[in-house]
Amino acid sequence: MAEKRNIFLIGPMGAGKSTIGKQLSQKLNMEFFDSDYEIEKRTGADISWVFDVEGEDRFRIREENVIKELTSKQGIVLATGGGSIKSRKTRNRLSARGLVIYLETTIDKQLDRTKKDRHRPLLLTEKSSRLFLENLAKERNPLYKDIADFIIQTNSCSAKIIIQ
Repeated sequence: MAEKRNIFLIGPMGAGKSTIGKQLSQKLNMEFFDSDYEIEKRTGADISWVFDVEGEDRFRIREENVIKELTSKQGIVLATGGGSIKSRKTRNRLSARGLVIYLETTIDKQLDRTKKDRHRPLLLTEKSSRLFLENLAKERNPLYKDIADFIIQTNSCSAKIIIQ
């Protein structure tokens, strides 16, 4: 039997990784995982709390370990955390273990999609949020593009249209 290839979704917060990932996994009859959800399930706390209490460095180690475990599976769709690609080990693992799809979106669309999400404490006001997201984009966009097999714009299409 042929090995099922994994699909890994990368991109910034608000790009649609979880929404698209769930629908894509159903369409392809593959198991869906969300690395942020897996961390929340294992710690019993939401991502923002874990991040605040542990600090970014310890959180990234936890995230790296969860992604290492999940990428050892076959035939999955994995939505990764937006900052997971900061780890070289994670980037290498994603590239080696499946098809990497970068879901790219504008900062305006990120702000629109995340404005009511109380689990994103770093996005308190639109002005500070915009600057924060611009800085993240400068740091992370080259990393996303470096490992992406495909880049898909998610600005104006529904998840249903994107997965087709």
